Amino acid sequence: MIAIPEDFAGQLVDREGDLGRAWLASLPGLVDELLVRWGCTPTAPITRGHLGIIVPTQRRDGSPAVLKVSFTHPANMYEPHAYAVWGGRGAVLLYERDDANFAMLLEQGEWQTLEDLGDVDQATAVTGQLARRLAVPAPPGIPRLADLAEGWEQSLRENAEKLGHPLSQHALGAALATIQDLARKQPDTMVHGDLHFGNVVRAQRELWLVIDPSGLAGDFASDALQVLKRGAASLLQADDLEVELRGRLAIFADATEIDRERAIRWAQAQAAMGAHHSREAGKPAWIIRGHEQIAELLAG
Repeated sequence: MIAIPEDFAGQLVDREGDLGRAWLASLPGLVDELLVRWGCTPTAPITRGHLGIIVPTQRRDGSPAVLKVSFTHPANMYEPHAYAVWGGRGAVLLYERDDANFAMLLEQGEWQTLEDLGDVDQATAVTGQLARRLAVPAPPGIPRLADLAEGWEQSLRENAEKLGHPLSQHALGAALATIQDLARKQPDTMVHGDLHFGNVVRAQRELWLVIDPSGLAGDFASDALQVLKRGAASLLQADDLEVELRGRLAIFADATEIDRERAIRWAQAQAAMGAHHSREAGKPAWIIRGHEQIAELLAG
C-alpha cells in the first residue's frame, strides 16, 4: 500500500474539500490495482504534482516507467488524448491509460528539466522546436481554443471595468485586437497548453521530451507567454526588459518557424488576460505587476 505525501494530501483537501478527501481515501487501493493490472513494480518514492501523484515503476520487460494518477479535474481530461496523438513524437510515450480513473502509465524521463539547463536562450529554442513538432493535426473531441475566444474578449472588457482599468487603453486594445485577428480562427493543430521549461524533461530515447500537456487544439504560438514566464528570474535582471522580452520571443518564433509578430501578439494578449485574472484572484503583487509589464511593453 502506497504512502501519500502529506503535503499533497493537505493541499488537495484544502482546495477540493470532501471530494478531495474521498479521492485520497480511494487512491492507495487504486494505485495497487493499476500496478497489478499493468504489471509494474514501484522502484522509488512517490513524487507529487499539483493535481496528482507520480509512482516510478519498472515494467515486466524491465523498462522504467511512471504511473501518473490525477485528481478527477477537467484540466487533466485530455492529457492522454494528446499523448496518444503524438505517439512519442517530442513527448513521452503513453504505454497504458485508464481515462475513467485519470490514470496513465508513461515513459520515464531523467528527472531533469530545461529549467536545470542554465541557458535561457537555449531552453527557449528547445521549447520552440518541440512546439513545432507537437503541432500535428488534432483529433475530434479535443477542446478548440477558438471556441474560447468570445469568452476571452468578454472577460477582458468586463474585468477592465470591474478592476478600474489597470491596463492602459493601448494595451487592452492590442489584446482585444489579437483575439479578433488570431484567436477566433486558429489552426486545427494540437497545442500543449502549458508548454514551459518545467514541462520539458531530459530523456534517453530523445534528448528532450514534453510532459503534462493540457491537450488543446489551436495555434501553438499561444504557448509563447508560458515560455517567457519560466525565465522570469533572469527577466528581472535585464537592463532593458522590452528588448529582452522581444528577443526571447524572436528565439521562440524562429524555432517554431512562425512569424515573430504572431508570437509577440499572443504573448501580449495572454499577459493582459493574466494581469486581470491575477488581480481578480488576489495573486501576489509581483505576479500582477509582471503580467501588466509584459502586456504594456509588448503592446507596441
